[in-house]
Amino acid sequence: MRLRFPGLSIAVLIALASAFLSEHYGAPAMLLAILIGLALHFLSDDPRMLPGLEFAAKSLLRAGITLLGLRISLGMFADLGLPMLLVLAAAVALTIGFGMAVSRLFGQESRFGLLTGGAVAICGASAAMAIAAVLPRKSAHEAERDMVFAVFGVTMMSTLAMIGYPILASALGMSDEVTGVFLGATIHDVAQVVGAGFSVSETTGDMAVLVKLIRVTMLAPVVLLIALAFRRSVPSDAKRPPLVPLFVLGFLALAILNSLIEIPAFVAEGANAASRWALLAAIGAVGVKTSLPNIMSVGRRAIALLVAETVFLAGFILICVEFLPLDRLH
Repeated sequence: MRLRFPGLSIAVLIALASAFLSEHYGAPAMLLAILIGLALHFLSDDPRMLPGLEFAAKSLLRAGITLLGLRISLGMFADLGLPMLLVLAAAVALTIGFGMAVSRLFGQESRFGLLTGGAVAICGASAAMAIAAVLPRKSAHEAERDMVFAVFGVTMMSTLAMIGYPILASALGMSDEVTGVFLGATIHDVAQVVGAGFSVSETTGDMAVLVKLIRVTMLAPVVLLIALAFRRSVPSDAKRPPLVPLFVLGFLALAILNSLIEIPAFVAEGANAASRWALLAAIGAVGVKTSLPNIMSVGRRAIALLVAETVFLAGFILICVEFLPLDRLH
């Protein structure tokens, strides 16, 4: 633990600073953690920092994602109804497929399209970090660069969507409930979904959060499928990753536990806070390890790919809520 303390303390300080700035100025905490981490990249040259930064970037990341499972329960599925569940599942699958299919047109590898498409389709920064954790690494620097870009880009897009999508929904004459479905199914990060939904009405906010949490449940099966797919592609003489990542099992176990018994409110709130702090520290540590010029080398076409995936998801959901006979909404 003594070896990890210098780097880990930096990651924790970044998490504290980003949370403080977010609460006082309204900017997304995850975005602030990345920016602060990038500004402190010079610390990664100190070998004393590396053990703690590695621990935060990997172990805290997995712990934070695991604790997200306590937000999920099977009752959520019954509340939303089968037709809407099918629409959300299709939206996730098609957005990821779209990202992989068009990634070459934007000068990127298909797994980069998988990373960004998954982040857009499921739950923003958390999904980007979870998917990056199971993708095979081209090199440590490139893998971290792609993950930081995905987290940074998807958080920026989510913030813009939080502002613009309620205006779009109002212009299209959507009811409060339909607006909630649209916001929950298209905005990337949970915090921005909450901000957008409750800025319209309480009904919209409640529906938006429910739909968003259903999207979060899809994180575990998607990460599991990605891990299995890339596990087969590893050469037989190389070390293979685990059949099922432990943090995915932990996520599923907590979700099942939350479905079987009523978790005390203070436990659920504590787990939610712990997850948030762990993810902030993890992305802060990754930011410290990543150089800004390396991020910028991803290029404009990668940004265009992220925008295209966001527009694809929004367009698909708009078509579904406007034209499909979804009994839950009409």
